[in-house]
This record gives sequence, C-alpha cells and structure tokens, in this order.
Amino acid sequence: MPDTWLHVVGIGEDGLHGLQPATRAVVEAAEVIIGGDRHEGLADALSAEHLDWPERFEDLMALLEGLKPRRVVMLATGDPLWFSIGARIGRAMDPAEITYHPQLSAFQLAAARMGWSMADLETLTVHGRPVEQMIAFIQPHARLLILTTGAETPARIARFLTERGFGRSPMSVLAAMGGEEEVRFDGLAESWDHTVPAFNTLAVECVAARDAALLPRVPGLSDALFQSDETLTPQEVRAVTLSKLMPMRGALLWDIGTGCGSVAIEWMRGARYTRAVGIDPRADRRAMAAANALALGVPRLMLVDGEVPGALDGLEAPDAVFIGGGLSRDTFNLAWAALRPLGRMVCNAVTSEDEALLQEIHGQQDGQLVRLSVERADDTGDWRRLDPVLQWSHIKR
Repeated sequence: MPDTWLHVVGIGEDGLHGLQPATRAVVEAAEVIIGGDRHEGLADALSAEHLDWPERFEDLMALLEGLKPRRVVMLATGDPLWFSIGARIGRAMDPAEITYHPQLSAFQLAAARMGWSMADLETLTVHGRPVEQMIAFIQPHARLLILTTGAETPARIARFLTERGFGRSPMSVLAAMGGEEEVRFDGLAESWDHTVPAFNTLAVECVAARDAALLPRVPGLSDALFQSDETLTPQEVRAVTLSKLMPMRGALLWDIGTGCGSVAIEWMRGARYTRAVGIDPRADRRAMAAANALALGVPRLMLVDGEVPGALDGLEAPDAVFIGGGLSRDTFNLAWAALRPLGRMVCNAVTSEDEALLQEIHGQQDGQLVRLSVERADDTGDWRRLDPVLQWSHIKR
C-alpha cells in the first residue's frame, strides 16, 4: 500500500466493521479524521482528532493543505471515486499524495438488491445537481440507478417519467443498504406516493407506453419538442450539423446565435458530461433555450447575453464551434483562433451574404462545403421545400 499522508476511505452503513483489515489499520493509525454528517459516530472510538467537512470545497482544500504532512484520513461514502468527493480532490491536488480505499458503492449494492447487471444499466447522480438532468436517460427498456438529492427526488422523477409516457415504469427506493435499518420501497411511477428517507438510491426500469416520447441520444430530435421561432435549425439539418460537431465526453461547444438552443441541447445530450455555451443577444430566445434545455434534460446549458464577436471574449476555449447566426469574418476569425486543436467548426448559412462568406472561407481554409436541401411531405402528400442551407465544416489540425 502506498505510503501517502492523505487516505480517502470509503465507508458503508456497517462502519469500521465493514472495512478490510488493512484499511481499518490505516484509519486507526490516523492523526486526523475528517468526515461528514453521515459519518458521525462511525469512528468516535478512535483517538484521532475529528474534524467536520467544511461546507465549501475551497475551504476543504485549504484545510487539507494546512494539515499536510500529518497522517489524515477523510471518510467518504462507498467508493470515493464514483460520484464522490475523492475524484474532485484528485483533480485539485497531486494524485500521488492520495491513497484511495474503496468500499462497495451504493450502485453496486442497489444492483445486487435488484438483481441487475452493472454492465447493462446507467449510473447517474442528481445529488446536489439539477434533477432534470436524468430526463436525457429516459429510454425504453433502460435501467437506471440514481443517487438522489433528497426525500422528494423520487416523486419528482416519477413525475418526469409519467409526463413522458413512462408511467408504468417500476421504481424502487433503497436506503441504508448494508445496515441494520436497511429499507426498500417499491411502486410504479404513475402512482408513486411513498415517503422515503432523505439519503437514498433510486432504481428505475423504464417501461414505455405506445404514446411515449422517444428522446434518443443520437442527434435529430423532432422539431415539435422545442419551443421555437424562426431560428430553429430543422431536424434533418440539425442531425447533419451534430454529426460534424462530433459530441465527445466532457467537450465544450460554443453555439453562436443559439436561438432556441436546439444544437447546443442536442450536443449536450449526445455524450456524457459535454458542456455548451449558447450566445444570443435576444432575451426571449435565451428564455426559450433555457426552457428547452430543462425539458430535454440538459439544465446546465450556459447562456450568454451579447453580440458577437465581443461576447466571445473571456470564454473558455472550445472543442467545437457552431455558427448558426451572427456569421461575420471577425466572428469566424476569433472563433477559429480560439478553437482547440482537433476542434470542429460548423457554419450554416441561408442568406446570400453568408453563403458568399462561407465560399470565401472554404477557398482559404479548405474543409467541406455542402448544400443541404430538405423536402417534407404534409398530411395530404404535398411536398414543402425548406430553405436550403449551405454548410461549411472543418477540423482544426
């Protein structure tokens, strides 16, 4: 076992008795033990100095810095590196100074209680995060394990399921797993009425009705799912646009001229932990984008009020840029300069002026220039042609 000054120890409902002998020896040898409210009493018998977690992460890091190089144990629940404090600490300091001691996580315990394979489900957390972000994972036949944010969270998730045609989905709330007070509540989303403990794990098996809303993670959601005005990028064009923007885990998109936010929202739904900044000078459009983001499960869409190119100053460098409105030579130059290596840029044009600029950019930058033309048949079989879109795309090398 590495000889480090900081040990982050996962602990379960069974306290010290559930630890491996080597891990328990580390806790017993600690000079300082830091724990949260849920860890009170779990290590009171030890002689170490006991400290509470500060409320702010910045204060926690300052506390740890002040304790170095004393032998410090920080108690966490379950696996410290799975939606827990350990991962954040590891990003803020040298990982070589930390030894992690994982315990069975709530996900593993819940999967065992449900008889579900961990390889065949999604693990999510809404603990201290917007509950709406789980909406993006509501799919037919999906199995979800969710770390919740309080006693009221299962009822909110039940409402999300029911509103989208998944009211017949079985739900189970599991609390205090592995302890003497372990408890379980079962029911259906459409009739959920249990009062549950504040700290719990929710298991959902998504069952879709015939009229359920289908919200795939692949790009190309129906236009009808968005509050919109004339700024909506049509479904077919949006699918092509997102395929060239290539959403990837943790990547950041600048959506310039975001309008109702459709491209930014589908970007954030396309891969885990993607981020997006939507830039638009109109408050009504930003309000639509915020409402769409909430309804479609990406409440963390960041919206910026401002005109480009000035509104781009100070933003974090992007991994992808979409210009659907406000295209100009200055905006293009600034966005292209800010784009990270291997970043993707897509520009869509519908006016003759913007088309001329994209043809000029194509001659200078290379990339791919295509014209997208979409026709849709109405209920009577008549065809309606949407405005053609000239699209330029390129990968920055």
